[in-house]
Amino acid sequence: MDEATVIELLDALSADPAVPVQLGSTDPAIFSAGADLRVSDAERARLSDLLYECYSVMISRPGPVIAVVSGPAVGGGAQLAAAADLRISGPGARFRWVGPGHGLAVGAWILPTLVGRSTAMDLLLTSRWLDAEQAHRLGFTTLADDPWAAADSATTHIAGLDRGAVARIKAITASDGLPERLDAERTGNRASWSGAI
Repeated sequence: MDEATVIELLDALSADPAVPVQLGSTDPAIFSAGADLRVSDAERARLSDLLYECYSVMISRPGPVIAVVSGPAVGGGAQLAAAADLRISGPGARFRWVGPGHGLAVGAWILPTLVGRSTAMDLLLTSRWLDAEQAHRLGFTTLADDPWAAADSATTHIAGLDRGAVARIKAITASDGLPERLDAERTGNRASWSGAI
């Protein structure tokens, strides 16, 4: 991911906030490997901050975000998938949170809510891969042979629901401190990038 891609994503998420949005990759072999580790720390810090803005928009916009994952999602890519309201994965999907290896807390704001604290701690501290079958068993994702077709079906269904009710469901499910935990992780990582920690 680069800054231009994330800015385009933010624009797409903000264009019509009440409409369901599908988030996926044009390359079925990968969802997202996160930030390019070959760029400068300053550029990665800016990208990280933009991604946190993206996660914030994803959890606060009234329309649901559906992540369609058919390949690996690592670091910021795993965060994008986790921040989505629904995750629909193909058999080749894999997720990995690698933040601590880079001095960052990545995913701690949301994974405990999605998979429970113990499993979240395991995934976050070991940086092990979570494959599609395991992710499905944990309730992290829905598994489909054709994730795009499943996402289209879910999007059509959600688009036919009462928008106000959908927005209230999103707001209520985020009212357990999710935005505050997101902000705490973002602030801590920002301080880490600046060397303040």
